[in-house]
Amino acid sequence: MTDMRRRSLLTGAAGALALAASPVVAIDSLSLALYQSARDADSFDNRGEAYAWLMRMSRRLRYQVRNPFYRCELLRLIHRESVRSGLAPELVMGVIQIESSFNRYAVSPRGARGLMQLMPFWIKEIGHPDDDLFNPATNLRYGCRVLSGYMQRADGNLDVALGLYHGAPNVNHYASRVRSAMRSFKLS
Repeated sequence: MTDMRRRSLLTGAAGALALAASPVVAIDSLSLALYQSARDADSFDNRGEAYAWLMRMSRRLRYQVRNPFYRCELLRLIHRESVRSGLAPELVMGVIQIESSFNRYAVSPRGARGLMQLMPFWIKEIGHPDDDLFNPATNLRYGCRVLSGYMQRADGNLDVALGLYHGAPNVNHYASRVRSAMRSFKLS
């Protein structure tokens, strides 16, 4: 190996170490996470739309969900399951915000589990015995399916559907909290 080649390799390695120690890596990690999630997103019209939505929502969740890779993957799953169930992604994100504050391991005093706070009986109703309600993909699939069913049952009346989802059909306080959270996730 020539001296020039060795110096070039050492300079490149030193540059990589300096870059790894710099705060730019956090931005690069987010960019990589956004790219990977946008690449894998199948619920958007195109990758550009996916990237833009994921970036905006990722910024809004950066303090609640610290890991950029998990955050972007979670957002991709939210969008996919929302669209699949005919729900607005901001509605699902509003429900998650109120139910669990995006804590995938949340458990309510009554035993509801995960991001969308689903009761274990839903596993028997719509799932498989081995399903894990703490798994974000499973929880989102179930939660969106349940909420979509309540929307149909309520003839599209969001407040009634949210009341049914919450288990207290006559309580408007829950619906107003979800609507407020939804507004924070609207793209405008």
